[in-house]
Amino acid sequence: MPAMKLFAFEWISAGGMGAETPPELRTEGWLMLSALVEDFNRVRNVETLTLIERSCPRRLGRVCRRLGPGEERAGFQEMVAQADLVMVIAPEFDQILAERSRWVLAAGKLLLGSDVAAIELTSDKWALADHFTKLGVPTPLTRLLRDGNTEGGVSFPAVCKPRRGAGSQATFLVRNEMELLPLWREARALAPSADFVLQRFVPGQPASVTFMMGPCQSLALEPAAQKLSNDGRFHYLGGRLPLPEPLARRAIDLGRRATGAVHGLSGLVGVDLILGEAEDASEDWVIEINPRPTTSYIGLRRLAKDNLAEALLRIARGETIAPIRWREGPITFSSSGARL
Repeated sequence: MPAMKLFAFEWISAGGMGAETPPELRTEGWLMLSALVEDFNRVRNVETLTLIERSCPRRLGRVCRRLGPGEERAGFQEMVAQADLVMVIAPEFDQILAERSRWVLAAGKLLLGSDVAAIELTSDKWALADHFTKLGVPTPLTRLLRDGNTEGGVSFPAVCKPRRGAGSQATFLVRNEMELLPLWREARALAPSADFVLQRFVPGQPASVTFMMGPCQSLALEPAAQKLSNDGRFHYLGGRLPLPEPLARRAIDLGRRATGAVHGLSGLVGVDLILGEAEDASEDWVIEINPRPTTSYIGLRRLAKDNLAEALLRIARGETIAPIRWREGPITFSSSGARL
């Protein structure tokens, strides 16, 4: 039986941000891609293909093509043509993840990820919040910002962020109404082409839970506590696994409600949450869904006794598998994936 060829694509490692890529993002992207490729290579009868920028000092995968400036699309399509299955890791802003997912589907290849409609909905923070509210999924009140003003009241403190963004790009804590206009202008200077939303700030423990999603099963992995910067910018600094009970159960339950509300999610899907002080979960909130692998995979694979990539492939094929076996924690890791 011929090997299944799996093309694992990570946008930053392929030179997507060019020479100006911040070193921390370059490191984060490379570690996530190399972790997934290493795990896929341990799966029997799987051959990995990768696409990386020419200046990268290391090869990765069984087949590795290097790219120069302006060669991404041609190189991507060449690798897709050789592959049976494609995983795309890319940010949601500027349609980067959605567009490359379309390239895969247009080539008639299988996508190990969410469909384009799910990517577009979860990439739009205003539309997703409105969708959640209509379906009764708890999420903070979110309003569009137009010229620094909201349509409908949002109490302060609040969070100003791009309507379509990834990570903490151009994101600010707004403590009162007087701060709104100057902070919105500062955010616009960082992301000039972006539309912005204002979302009510909710206190609590930032957390995330990753799901492996396929046609017959949605398997929750160990939830993680998130560490965010305390400078009002919400930069992701790392995580800690596992999240203690009962917070872990609350995170999984709310994550299932969130993913269940969005049709077309598949592959590795992350849900960002805030878990409040109320033991009855009445102060727990969904912040966003990431329809792609996230940095938490690096910590999860260290905690897992099983090969997470093999489990993901089985779920994607429509199998129903037993829960992942976990080692004792805790594991604490930085945003670059380094163990602390």
